[in-house]
Amino acid sequence: MSGRPPIVVHRISASGGRRVTVRDQIMGLAHSDAHLLEFLRQAGLPDAADLLDDPTWTDWVGDRPHQYDPLEIMP
Repeated sequence: MSGRPPIVVHRISASGGRRVTVRDQIMGLAHSDAHLLEFLRQAGLPDAADLLDDPTWTDWVGDRPHQYDPLEIMP
């Protein structure tokens, strides 16, 4: 592998959830690690749980890993 990791979990959207791409293909909007793992299974990575915290495989962009809900902004 060269360059960016093949799994990218993008920023949390304003309504919650994170877009997931695998090898530059959009897989969908994950709302939990279970959703994310299902997308990875569909992409041909059936045993991907250990890959989520491996930076050579997964790039968590802009927000904390494993977080899917937007932060509430205090008024």
